[in-house]
Amino acid sequence: MRRIDTSKIMVRCAYHSDWDGAMELAWDTFVKFDAPDYSQEGIDNFHKFVTDDNLRKMFVAGNYQLFVAKDEDRCVGMLSLRERKHISLLFVDAAYHHNGVASALVHFVASYVANEEGLDKLTVNASPYAVGFYHRRGFRDLGQEAVADGIRFTPMELDIGRYRR
Repeated sequence: MRRIDTSKIMVRCAYHSDWDGAMELAWDTFVKFDAPDYSQEGIDNFHKFVTDDNLRKMFVAGNYQLFVAKDEDRCVGMLSLRERKHISLLFVDAAYHHNGVASALVHFVASYVANEEGLDKLTVNASPYAVGFYHRRGFRDLGQEAVADGIRFTPMELDIGRYRR
């Protein structure tokens, strides 16, 4: 595992120009780490989701939020929110795993949701690969693992009151 100088990484709200790189990162990382735990149906549905032009249109219209972690001009992490409080996608470039990038994205978004949206909870449907990551950040299970459209997930929630300014 290579240590990355994370002092150069900036976490921010995404610009329209960040969309393609973020979705490409999501797909590439999914294939490497998540796809082995999914059926072909789940893999196909995930690909349809990250390449859906309607999702891009929702982002452009401000109805689907995207946050990125950038190392200079390179997108090394991404997190998307739906319904102002639900982590829809969270992926980090494999070379940047275990360097705090995903944690920084979750922290940034928890603060954003608490302070800008005025909400107290952040939710996620965690993939089998990510369950341990979310537990270590304080998320708690809301139920057992489920499968919908071939996508395996554990519903989870985080109390974000401590992020309120």
